[in-house]
Amino acid sequence: MRIDLHTHSTASDGTDTPAELVANAAAAGLDVVALTDHDTVGGHKQAIDALPEGLTLVTGAELSCRVDGVGMHLLAYLFDPADAELERARELVRDDRVPRAREMVRKLRALDVPITWEQVARIAGDGSVGRPHVAAALVELGVVPTVSDAFTSDWLGNGGRAYAEKHEFDPFEAVRLVKAAGGVAVFAHPGAVKRGAVVPESTIVALAEAGLDGLEVDHMDHDEPTRARLRGLARELGLLTTGSSDYHGSRKSIELGACTTDPEIYGEITRRATGAFPVPGAGGAVRR
Repeated sequence: MRIDLHTHSTASDGTDTPAELVANAAAAGLDVVALTDHDTVGGHKQAIDALPEGLTLVTGAELSCRVDGVGMHLLAYLFDPADAELERARELVRDDRVPRAREMVRKLRALDVPITWEQVARIAGDGSVGRPHVAAALVELGVVPTVSDAFTSDWLGNGGRAYAEKHEFDPFEAVRLVKAAGGVAVFAHPGAVKRGAVVPESTIVALAEAGLDGLEVDHMDHDEPTRARLRGLARELGLLTTGSSDYHGSRKSIELGACTTDPEIYGEITRRATGAFPVPGAGGAVRR
């Protein structure tokens, strides 16, 4: 089985619609794909309705978190999408995305970048606007060659010249909410130092004690020494280890299935989840 547990669609900052994403996942030879848009489940229905036979969809979301001034992301799998407490918390994060993006545009214009809010809004379309949309505008303007190059201290990286804060989850509260909604919580790309500061291992230890289920180890932003270190830490803490592409369509060069999750780990994730079932074949009900 080929299992990719971290992808994005136009419901957040990917370039494939949810329907296109599942079609592309099947074409890439995947057996299982997770749709984990930022702080939203808005793409799930379309993905389920378009799900090709032979492909299983894991519903999820990537939650924006911050602890001790450091940003981090939490992958939440197979939670009940109707859970009121988790939905309210996600709504608070989503509501702050537009003011934050506008503030980044203001800072960039102060740096003599001819970006406009209209340009960013056009790129975001119906998706949940975020930094990658601002980064894509910088690529369009020729300021940086790729979206990844915008995530530096010169531009939109954490603490960068055009960075703007937003409301984010406390990760310990996020873990609690995900687990209460019957979901499984995995720390996304915890060693991605190229994106900026990362949380210390002591925080990962504390999150494990608070109920964190796993670490995303095999990821494009982790070199081999980082993967080995994280795998060892996960073993010490009894955490699951996953692998994923973090696919964003044409917005990033990574392909679906570039990194994958071991089938036994996937099986354990589905066993732990009580909020939703993986959806097989050509669609079906998500909630238990």
